[in-house]
Formats: sequence, C-alpha cells, structure tokens
Amino acid sequence: MKILLFLGILLGTALQAVAAPRPNIIFILTDDQGYGDISAHGNPVLQTPHLDRLRGESVRFTNFFVSPTCAPTRSALLTGRHEFRNGVTHTILERERLVLSAMTLPQVLQTAGYATGIFGKWHLGDEPEYQPGRRGFDEVFVHGGGGIGQTYPGSCGDAPGNTYFDPAILHNGQFVKTKGYCTDVFFEQATQWISRRKDTGPFFCWLATNAPHSPYTAKPEDRAWYEGKGLGPDTENFFGMIHNIDGNVGRLLAKLDGWGIARDTLVVMMNDNGGTAGVKVFNAGMRGSKVTPWLGGTRAFSFWRWPGKFSPADCGALTAHVDFFRTIATLTGTKLPALAETQVEGRDLVPLLENPAAPWPDRTLVTHTGRWAKGAAPETAKFRNCVIRDSQYTLVSERGGVKPAWQLFDVTADPGQTRDLALEAPAEVTRLSAAYDDWWKSIQPQLVNESAQGPAVNPFKEHYWKQFGGGPSPEDRRLMAPERIGELNGARRPAARKNPAQ
Repeated sequence: MKILLFLGILLGTALQAVAAPRPNIIFILTDDQGYGDISAHGNPVLQTPHLDRLRGESVRFTNFFVSPTCAPTRSALLTGRHEFRNGVTHTILERERLVLSAMTLPQVLQTAGYATGIFGKWHLGDEPEYQPGRRGFDEVFVHGGGGIGQTYPGSCGDAPGNTYFDPAILHNGQFVKTKGYCTDVFFEQATQWISRRKDTGPFFCWLATNAPHSPYTAKPEDRAWYEGKGLGPDTENFFGMIHNIDGNVGRLLAKLDGWGIARDTLVVMMNDNGGTAGVKVFNAGMRGSKVTPWLGGTRAFSFWRWPGKFSPADCGALTAHVDFFRTIATLTGTKLPALAETQVEGRDLVPLLENPAAPWPDRTLVTHTGRWAKGAAPETAKFRNCVIRDSQYTLVSERGGVKPAWQLFDVTADPGQTRDLALEAPAEVTRLSAAYDDWWKSIQPQLVNESAQGPAVNPFKEHYWKQFGGGPSPEDRRLMAPERIGELNGARRPAARKNPAQ
C-alpha cells in the first residue's frame, strides 16, 4: 500500500507538471537605450509612463549585466554562454556572426511546441545560413546589418536606401516595402502575429527594436516632447525615439489585457548595452557608456512581468544576459537537449523570480568589448576594455593591451567607480586577474570568426536587387569596399566619462 501510495503521489506530481500552463513569452530588446533612459530610474527629463508601469509590475534585476555592444549581447541571450564562445567579438566584418554549431533558444523552444517569431533586429549574420529562419524562428521580419540603412564591407549590411521611415524588411525570405516609422512597423507586425498565434498554443516573440540607435531620427511628434529644453538635436531625437517605444509598449500591454492573455504571458524587457545620446542628461550615477567596460557600458535594466506568478520587487543579485536561456527553458518546462546543456553556462533565475531574496552564490562575470582591429592577434587586446566582476568588486583594464592596466573598484561602496583600490587591496587584484587569465585562455579556441572573409556584396543588398532589380550605386561600392576595413579599424571609440557626476 505504501508503494502504491508513493507511486500515486509521483503520478499526481507528473500530471500536475504536464498540466501546468506554459507561458507565452514576449521578449523586448531595445538598441542603445541605457539604464538611465527610463523616468522611473531617476531621469529628470525623459518621461516613460508605460515602461514605468512595466517596471512597477515586474521583478527588476538591478545588478544585471550585458555586453557593451549589441551583437555580442544578442548572441549571449540566444545561446546562454559568453559572446566570445559564439565567435562574436565585434558588430561588423563577419565577427558578428553567431557560430553555426551553437544551438539557439528558439530552436530549443520549437522542440517543445512553441511558435517562434522575430521582429526587428537580428544582427548575428546576414548570409543565408546565419539568418534567423535557419536558427529557430518560424516567423521572420527583420532588417539587415547592425542597424537600418547600415552598410559595411563583407556580409553585414541592410537593404539599399533604407531609412527609419518606410524601410524594406525581409519577411520570411522576401522583402516587403513597409509604410511608417520602423518601431511602429515592428510592433504592429509582432502584434498581428501574436493575434494569430494566441489561441493555437504557446508562442515566443523576440521583438528587438532598431531604436533608439543612431542615426537619431524620431517621428516629429515624438521629438516635439523634448524640443526647447536645451538638449541638442541628437538627444531630442533620442528621447523622442524612446517616447515612441514607450507608447508601443503601452499599446502591446493593453492588447494582452484586451485579449485576456496577460496572465498567461511573460513579458521580459531589456536594453542591449550601455547608453549613448542620453548619458549627458542622466546616467544613473554610473561611469562610462556604450563600448566601454565601465558600469555605464555594461549594466542593463531587466524587467520580468508575469501577472499572478511573479510579485513585483527589486532583486540585487549579480545576474547577466547568459542567464536568460536557462531561465526561459525552466519557465516553459523545456528540457534542454544534450548539446544545449553542455553549451549553456548561465544560471537559472527562477529561484530569484519566485523569491528575490533567495540564496544566490557569488560568481565572477567577464566582459570584454572586443573590437580589436580586423586581422590583429586577439592577444594584443587581451587587456584593453575588459572587466571581471563579482558582487562586490570590478577589476577594470581600459587602456591595457598585451599587459594589463588594472583598476579595482568596490562597487557596493562606490558604484560610480571613482576610487581605485588596486594598491590598497592587492589580494583582490590577484584573485580576480587570475580568474580572468583562466577565462581568456579558455575562449581562445572559440574565436572562430577572426580570419573569416565575407562576400563581395552584402547578402541583403544582393537579395533586394534580385527581387526588385538594380545594382550597387557608387556610394554602395564605397561602403562595401574591402579597402574600407582600414578606415573601420582606425575608427575612434567613444571615451569613457571620467566625471561620473551624472
């Protein structure tokens, strides 16, 4: 009888697990919006009422880290491992391509019966075999390159002549000429897809806006909210672009309520790297910005909203982009295939989502900006623009190269990273630098894109011309020319903010 009772309990538990609802998932990722570019985070100018509402209804990871640039962050989110292990060390010149041997999160979710769709920015390879339709997404509605209208030598580039208004978008293998502002177009397309999928089984929607990435181009009515405040044209447009995102998020949340699926849907929203045009107004007390190893370049907001399941709260545990994969797998009840299990190095955030004060062992996380010159040995930039952190300290080498120029900061006491403790706490420098050396050695075999050669013509442009006719203009040829690589290698990176007063 005891055995039968025990078996009955096990069966009941299994049936409950099978019957447990699997959430729909909407993941919203903005491009170049900083942690400080939300009014609820203290921004004195920008108003984001709908993002504030989403934040207020979410578990909020306040110590969450991403890469300082966009393609690396995206690759880590989709694979659950550090971007360099995916071969992604840059945003252009074939070094943005997500290695084909990696298993992506949408591929795993497909095996669990999820419909998968991507809307907006991909930026992990534009050649056919790298595109999202072959990486686990059923529905594909994306621009090319790292941004709308961008063109670089090799494989990375968007459709010719694209701007933020009326862009040509690749939709399931064919270009469509859209009407409207890019962010509106992406949200509308995603909303239509969700409306078709909401009654047929769970879905995973990856909604990645191109905004507010430069060139800073807002709709006039959005920019008007910030004119006359002495911000300058770039920041007026930048804040206007975020205003547009805010409105679209509000409309999407209202749709979920109207459809009656809000309590069945997990909404996650993040930014992909540090801030840009808004940091001069407000940077949440942090040092640095995009393309730097400082907190201002690597800290992101991370909101997780599931009404009725997660209670809104702040969580200060040290968390990162690599944790997204395993967490989504757990929340969807998806067993990771053996390949994914060996690939994923991130942690499961579910204990923290259920209890933000749950025990969370300390860890070290490494960030490297990458972006060394095309053809250069990675070792020459081993200690340039890198950081290793734990929950208390960040060990930063901004201007090193083959040798480090370590600076140590206690970010619990000094979140602005103003006081270098390297001489006062040499044991911490030794401990963290040794861990960094071990990490650097481990990733060398996985830097597979360093010598990759791209095609003579951007694949998106070639596809567009085959569909509509035409060919490269003189400007297209100039932007795609291999000779331009030298120009790109010599491009200056933005300097870190030395005065973290904002």
